[in-house]
Amino acid sequence: MTSSKSEFGFIKPTQIVEEMRSSYLDYAMSVIVSRALPDVRDGLKPVQRRILYAMNDLGMRSNSSYKKSARLVGEVLGKWHPHGDTAVYDAMVRLAQDFTVRMPLVDGQGNFGSIDNDPAAAMRYTEARLSNVADEMLANLDQETVDWTLNFDDTLREPVVLPARLPNLLVNGASGIAVGMATNIPPHNLREVCNAVNALIDDPDATSEDLMKYVKGPDFPTGGMIMGRQGIRDAYTTGKGQIIVRAVAEIEEMERASHRFQIVVTELPYQVNKAALVEKTAALVKTRRIEGISEIRDESDRDGMRIVYELRGGVQPQVILNNLYKQTSLQSSFSANMLALIDRTPRVITLKTALQQYVLFRQQVVRRRAEYELRRAQERAHILAGLRIAISNLDEVIQLIRNSDDVESARNGLMNRFALDQPQAQAILDMQLRRLAALEREKLEQEYQDLQETIRGLEALLSDENKILNVVKDETEEIKKKIGDKRRTKISSEAWDLSREELEAHEQIVVTYSQGGYVKRIPADTFRRQHRGGKGVSGMNMKDGDPIKDLLVVDSHDSLMFFTNKGRVLSKIGYELRADVSRNTRGVPVQNIVNVWDTESISALIGVGKKQYEQYQYLVLGTRMGRVKRIKLEDVERIRPSGLIIMNLKGDDEVVSVKLAKDDDDIIFVSEQGMGIRFSVNDLPVRRRTAGGVKGMSLRTGDRVVAMDVGNDDSLLMTISKLGRGKVNPLSEYRRQGRGGLGLRAFKLTKNTGLIADAQIVAESKEVYVVSENAQIMRTNLSEIRTLRGRITQGVTIFSPREGDAVSSIACVSELELEEDEKAKMNGSLKKSSSKGTSKRNRGDKKKQ
Repeated sequence: MTSSKSEFGFIKPTQIVEEMRSSYLDYAMSVIVSRALPDVRDGLKPVQRRILYAMNDLGMRSNSSYKKSARLVGEVLGKWHPHGDTAVYDAMVRLAQDFTVRMPLVDGQGNFGSIDNDPAAAMRYTEARLSNVADEMLANLDQETVDWTLNFDDTLREPVVLPARLPNLLVNGASGIAVGMATNIPPHNLREVCNAVNALIDDPDATSEDLMKYVKGPDFPTGGMIMGRQGIRDAYTTGKGQIIVRAVAEIEEMERASHRFQIVVTELPYQVNKAALVEKTAALVKTRRIEGISEIRDESDRDGMRIVYELRGGVQPQVILNNLYKQTSLQSSFSANMLALIDRTPRVITLKTALQQYVLFRQQVVRRRAEYELRRAQERAHILAGLRIAISNLDEVIQLIRNSDDVESARNGLMNRFALDQPQAQAILDMQLRRLAALEREKLEQEYQDLQETIRGLEALLSDENKILNVVKDETEEIKKKIGDKRRTKISSEAWDLSREELEAHEQIVVTYSQGGYVKRIPADTFRRQHRGGKGVSGMNMKDGDPIKDLLVVDSHDSLMFFTNKGRVLSKIGYELRADVSRNTRGVPVQNIVNVWDTESISALIGVGKKQYEQYQYLVLGTRMGRVKRIKLEDVERIRPSGLIIMNLKGDDEVVSVKLAKDDDDIIFVSEQGMGIRFSVNDLPVRRRTAGGVKGMSLRTGDRVVAMDVGNDDSLLMTISKLGRGKVNPLSEYRRQGRGGLGLRAFKLTKNTGLIADAQIVAESKEVYVVSENAQIMRTNLSEIRTLRGRITQGVTIFSPREGDAVSSIACVSELELEEDEKAKMNGSLKKSSSKGTSKRNRGDKKKQ
C-alpha cells in the first residue's frame, strides 16, 4: 500500500490486524515493565519507587515530622506518575500496612485500613513519612550508585532503581497482574534472607535447595502456620508452588462453664479478611454445615488478634477445628508465582536467581559508590595539594595576590608561578585568612594524609572483586542486626489435606436395621435411660409389618460390617452413614449404603475398630440351622465395595449371628424353644473365607437358632422372651459340652413368656437396649436386673410390649465412652484438662470430647 495525500496530510494505509497487534503489544509491554511487575533488584514497582523517591525528595525521612498524604500524592502525580490519585494513594497505603507487607516502607499516622478490609481514611486526613526500613532502601542514592532517567515530560530526573541495602523483593514480596502474566511472591524473614545472601557469596555454586537451609520458607506479616514443605520447595526450585497456610488456634477450657471448650484464633493466614471470615463461619453454623459452635466473637484489639469460637457441651473441639480449616479461610492457599523483571524482561525466578540478582546488584552499587567516593577524594586531595603549596610559599603567594590588578590576574599568576590548575588556584583565592593559623595548617595537612589513605583503600577495593563482595556481606550483616526481627510464621511438616476421618467426630452411634431393609444412624444419647418394665420410646418411624431386626452401638470411626444372610460381608465406616437428627425417621434403604443383592437381607452387624483388631483374632459365624464357622479377623480387614463371600451355606440355611472371638472364648448357642449349648472356640477349625461351616448345635423339629455369642466363665448371659420376660445368668451355669449336641434348657417357657426373642453376653455396669417389633426402644441399666442362679427360670419383666407388639432383639453396650487412645489423641491439643463429672451424663459428655 502506498501513502496518499489529503487535506489532513499524508495518510498511510495500514491493516487493522497489524495495527491492533502492534498497539496491544505496546500497551502490554507498558503494563508489564512500567506498572505491574517488580524489579528483581529493589523489589519495587514503578509507582512504589516513585512514592519513596518523592518522600525522600520532600524530606519525609523517618526522623522528620509527618506530612499530609495529599501533599505526597500531589507530588508523585505532578512530577513522576501521571495516573490516577487513587492508584498512588492506595499503593502508599499498602506500603504502610503492617498486615500487608512484612516490613512497612511507609510510616503512616491515622487510619490506614485494617485486616477487616476497612478502607483507609481519605488522603486529606492521613499523614506519612518514610520508615527506617525505607531509609535503608534509599541509602547512598545521592552517590551515583544507580542509573537515572527523565520523567514523563523530560523535565526532571528519577532513579531507575533504588540502591536497596536490603533484599526487598524477598523480604516484602510482591503481587500484581500484568497482561498475560501475574506475579505473587511471598514475603520472607529479613534475617533468613540476609543469611542466605551471605551464604551464596561464600558458595556461588549453592543450589536453591542448599539455600533453603537458611530461608526456611515464607514469613507472612500475619503469622500463621505453613503446612508441609513441598509447596515451599516447588516455589524455590521452580518459581511456582502452592503453599498452604493455616491459622494458629488453641483449644481452651471455658472458665465460666466446666466441660465446655472454646477455640481461640490468634493468627490468620496471609491476606485473609477477618470480618469476612467471621461472617462466613456464622453462615456455615446457621446452615448446619458446621455443628457444635454456639457463639462466635471477635475480641481483637490493639494488643492483637483474638477470634473466639465458643463450643457447645459434649462436642469434640479438634474435629470442629478441622472442619473450620476445611470449610473456611482459616486454611488458605498461597499460590506462589515468582515473576520479576530482569533487565526489563519478565522472568520466573527461583530462590537462587533472586538472591544472585540481588548480590550482583549490590556489587554494582558498592562499586559505583566506591568510584564516586574515590573521585570525590581525589578531587579534594588535588585541592589540598594546591593549598599545601600555597601555605609552603605563603609570603610569596600573599605578595603575588596583593600586586595583582584583579582576581583573574591573581589566578593566572598563581597558576603560572606554582604550576597549579584553575581549581587549585581558585581554592587558594577562596581560602579564608583564619586558615593561615598554625593549627589550621596542621588540620589541612592531616586531612590531606587521611585522604591519601582513603584513596589507597578505595583503589584497593575497586581492584579486587572479593573485597567488594566482602563489603556486600558486611553491609548485609549490618542490616540484619539493625532491623531484622524474629520469624512470625511457623512451618509444620504435617500434611495439609484433611481426611474425612479427621473431619468427623468420635461419637457413640446407634445403628438399626429393620426387616424391611432400612438402616439408620442416631447418636446414642438420643435415647433416655429407663427403669426396667418401661414401655420405651419410639426408635424408628416404620411402616406396619417392618419391625426392628438388629441394633448395634459403635464408635462413628469403626468399620461397620454388614453380614448378609447369604454369607457375604460388606463394609462402611460409621460416619459414612447419613446421620438422622430424629429417632423417629425411617432411615435409608440398605441398598443405598452397601451393595446388597435383591435376594439378601442383613442378618448381623458388628463394629470393628483399632481396639478390636488388637484384642480379637477371629470371627465366628452362626447360622439358623446351628452351623458354625471360625475365620481369621484379618481375612476381612480389607473388604471390596462389592463385598466378600465369608461363608458357604447349604439349602435354606442363613447366617443369624456374627461375633468377634479370642482363643480362650467359649461359644453359646440359644434356640427359640429355650435350649442352649456351650463349647470352646478351639473346638472349631479355622477355615478359609469361602468355606462352609461345621455343626454347632442340633435342633428339634420346628426349633431354630435365635442367638449366638461368645464369652467365658466370668461372663453373664442375658436372655429375653418375646413378651418381655428376661434374666441374666452366669455363663458358668451352662457347662461346656462338645459341639453338635442339643444342649441344656436355658429358659422356662410359659404363655406369659412366649418364645425366646434374643440372647446376648453382657457385663455388669453396662446398658441394654430392648427393641420391639413395632419399633419401640427402651434403654435401661443392667445393674437394675438381678442376676439369677439357675438356668430354668422365667426371669423378671424387663419390657412391657404394647398389645400386638413383641420383643425383637436386645443390644448391650458400655457407658458411652471413647477408646483411651482416641481420647488421648483428641485431648493432646487441649490447654486445660476437664475435671471429672459426677453424673453419668457428664462422664459421657466429657469422654466424647
